[in-house]
Amino acid sequence: MPVSWRPILVGGIFNSVNPSVYASREKPVPAKRDYMLKDLQDWARSSGLQIRMPPSVFPVNSVKAMRGCIWLDAQGQGAQSQLVPFATAVFEAYWGRDEDISQDAVLAAICQRCGIDAAAFNAGIAQAEVKAQLKANTDEVIRRGGFGSPTIFVNGDDMYFGNDRLPLIAEALRRKAASA
Repeated sequence: MPVSWRPILVGGIFNSVNPSVYASREKPVPAKRDYMLKDLQDWARSSGLQIRMPPSVFPVNSVKAMRGCIWLDAQGQGAQSQLVPFATAVFEAYWGRDEDISQDAVLAAICQRCGIDAAAFNAGIAQAEVKAQLKANTDEVIRRGGFGSPTIFVNGDDMYFGNDRLPLIAEALRRKAASA
């Protein structure tokens, strides 16, 4: 079953439909904050990831990295695609090594590690079409009722929010496959 995904700007979603996120960051409920940090580390360990929370730059401006995902996705599909290695490297840089992915030098180093020409990357993420696609993706999630990330839609309109919903998503995909 083909899977599609679309990079979005979660800050754009928060600004539009979920500004309470900012207030809860400024004045968290201590017990809830402590549990969230424990839960995040449980998920990281379960997934084999390293997550430093909070990173020194939080929240981070991820616009260039997300535009990079859109540009790379348009460059090639299949085995030759550099999208997944780039997205993985951005995640690891920010969450695992506490690097500021809003900085050009950090993105250039990630590009180098992934075999991506940094000059072509910078030119690509500056394209009006790439910028417009990122905005359109974000606007679409808002239009469809999304309020954060990850927001996942199965079968067009069956929305799930959060990585903890992955077992429910797998179940929905199995139901879809069984009915096909």
